[in-house]
Amino acid sequence: MNSVVSRAAIEPRPQAAAEEVVRLIDVKRRFGATPALDGISLSVNRGEILGIIGRSGAGKSTLIRCLNGLERADSGEIRIEGRDITGLQEQELQPLRRRIGMIFQHFNLLSAKTVEDNVALPLKIEGIARAERLKRAQELLELVGLADKAQAYPSSLSGGQKQRVGIARALAARPALLLSDEATSALDPETTRSILALLRDINRKLGLTILLITHEMEVVRGIADRVAVIDAGRIVEEGQVWSVFANPQTDITRSLLGGIRPQLPDHILGRLSATAGSEVILSVDLAGPQAQGALFAELSATLPHSFRLVHGGIDHIQNQPVARFFVAVPAHEPALAGKVEQFLTARSARVEVLGYDTDHA
Repeated sequence: MNSVVSRAAIEPRPQAAAEEVVRLIDVKRRFGATPALDGISLSVNRGEILGIIGRSGAGKSTLIRCLNGLERADSGEIRIEGRDITGLQEQELQPLRRRIGMIFQHFNLLSAKTVEDNVALPLKIEGIARAERLKRAQELLELVGLADKAQAYPSSLSGGQKQRVGIARALAARPALLLSDEATSALDPETTRSILALLRDINRKLGLTILLITHEMEVVRGIADRVAVIDAGRIVEEGQVWSVFANPQTDITRSLLGGIRPQLPDHILGRLSATAGSEVILSVDLAGPQAQGALFAELSATLPHSFRLVHGGIDHIQNQPVARFFVAVPAHEPALAGKVEQFLTARSARVEVLGYDTDHA
């Protein structure tokens, strides 16, 4: 059994639960004629996990570099714990950066230093006495499950262990905000799940605010409270994770969700027509109690022989059931698809007509 970690040593200062740690107001950053950030506004409350997701080139890296002061915004405000950092000089940024921890995709550990010394490095830079910083390092290594690796070198660690060291190092200076820059992209799925579980555990134990930059919707689903979708330097969609997954509003969000939401099988998708066929294919998105209730049994009782289920499934995100189904409605009665759609939308489903199946026997 691991020894008890000192709570006083690892817990941040108590703060009001709804206090904003991060607020961005109309932040813009250009590189030549190209806008990398084009009017970003968002906030993150203390203790919250916000996932920012987008494709490569969407502006994620520029955003995170503006948050930690490595890039200067051209205009707008970036407030960390209430203080606007956009006009601060480098010397003024240094104490503020200690309130921000960073974990990286490729770990950024120093190969010539032990695990213990890697974790303690921020405290050494800060001028903390060796005994105190090593005590802190040991506490954090216990927190991330690597107390027995203190004297090991990074070369002897697995990728997941290296990232745990990176997380411990990021927590060394007791930050108010933890920034994660594609921190699981270099890891296999099983290791990714263990790192996300660790981050969620740290978030709950310490009340730590986490901002995740990622291109993986699986990461957002696994850990985030809210998600913001960034595209071409703009936030195009934002909300609770379960809500965005259940009802994505933009094409980019639907595309990013394509790999983890049920999709119409290719052999059916390939034979859809926009004008005529034997069946009309509908996609049906549901969330909340309706997603796991007797909705289709109700539909069958109300409109007998009106549909068949083609494909779909139910997921649970943030303890909310979220479902997507594909329904085929006979096309021989022109009004039937409209009746089915009306029945479902009246019960809070989002229904979309995908086309006509031209080859259903």
